[in-house]
Amino acid sequence: MTELTDKNGKINARGTIIEVFVAFLKLGVTSFGGPIAHLGYFRTEFVERRRWLNDRDYSDLVALCQFLPGPASSQVGMALGLGRAGWPGLLVAWAGFTLPSAIALILFAYGITQYQELAESGWVQGFKIAAVAIVAQAVWGMAKTLCPDRTRAALAIFTALLTLILPSTLGQVIAIATAGLFGWWRLKIYQIPNSQARLLYPISRKLGSIALLLFFTLLVSLALMALSTNSSVIVLLDGVYRAGALVFGGGHVVLPLLQATVVPDGFVSNTNFLAGYGIAQIVPGPLFTFTAYLGTVANGALSGWTGGLILLGVIFLPALLVLIAVLPFWEALCHRSDIQSAMSGINAGVVGILLSALYDPVWINAIHNKNDFGLALAAFALLVYARMPPALVVLLTGSASWLLT
Repeated sequence: MTELTDKNGKINARGTIIEVFVAFLKLGVTSFGGPIAHLGYFRTEFVERRRWLNDRDYSDLVALCQFLPGPASSQVGMALGLGRAGWPGLLVAWAGFTLPSAIALILFAYGITQYQELAESGWVQGFKIAAVAIVAQAVWGMAKTLCPDRTRAALAIFTALLTLILPSTLGQVIAIATAGLFGWWRLKIYQIPNSQARLLYPISRKLGSIALLLFFTLLVSLALMALSTNSSVIVLLDGVYRAGALVFGGGHVVLPLLQATVVPDGFVSNTNFLAGYGIAQIVPGPLFTFTAYLGTVANGALSGWTGGLILLGVIFLPALLVLIAVLPFWEALCHRSDIQSAMSGINAGVVGILLSALYDPVWINAIHNKNDFGLALAAFALLVYARMPPALVVLLTGSASWLLT
């Protein structure tokens, strides 16, 4: 690894493409539990273990991606890869984190009937329990760093309560906005940028503006082409791109839009759609990879594994474009004192949202009896006190759950 310095004298730690790919490939085959758990895995790997960036910078990036349409955890991963190894780093970070689950879902699509009982197995229950421990570790670690005083601790609790009362993507956006406004109004925190290594994003404002223009151009032009032509391919591409472009929060939120795209027009039967949705819950990585399954089983010109890979790229394209559009302006703003104060509030809000998510959906979907609670407690202890790698904890928890079933 080499140390590079930008024109302002800020140190930026750079890595190799192979390093980035290996790191994200490991996460791509072990990150069970959905986007909230993914952010916990990312923090453990890149903040605590590899020290690519500090807790504050990581939380800033998470808060930014929460505001953007698309899968937040995947966008965080893309930004980490971009900052670590440039544009090739972004590509391999996305590939390493996304392709394992996409390949698994494509294989499932070719033999769907053979995997119906897998979702109810003890192994999958163990993976859900491990996700509880991962998220709890993230809340524990981030709270100590980002909520060091009573004001920010209270703000985090308020945000958690607010998101429990408003359990939706809109509720999360309202909570983050409220936390940011409170931080801007009351916290008045300014910290001089430190000299430790942090990520730099090689994106100019011109390129960001072009990406934003392309984002909206594709959104409008695909819709117009779908209305003016009889091409089933264009209709399918338009629906999948629109789902990726207009859904905030990602994950489960995108599924109704995908169903409205592929089922009524006969691309995929409702039976196969629901079967694939069940299988998508048991693979690691982002739930947006469900489109790889849909493209594989779709009827028409786009089908098979090539159709799966095409739709996989289409669903992630708007998330990539909007991330590129925002990052260069974000870097310029994040060192202003008022922005830092607002971000301090947002950081506390992110902790609150994670705390809320620890209960719903993570806890209520995983902890059903005292055995589940005991396994979650043991997994948390292995992560926090024994400092065991998350991948090993996931495997041990899955094995233990299988034995107890």
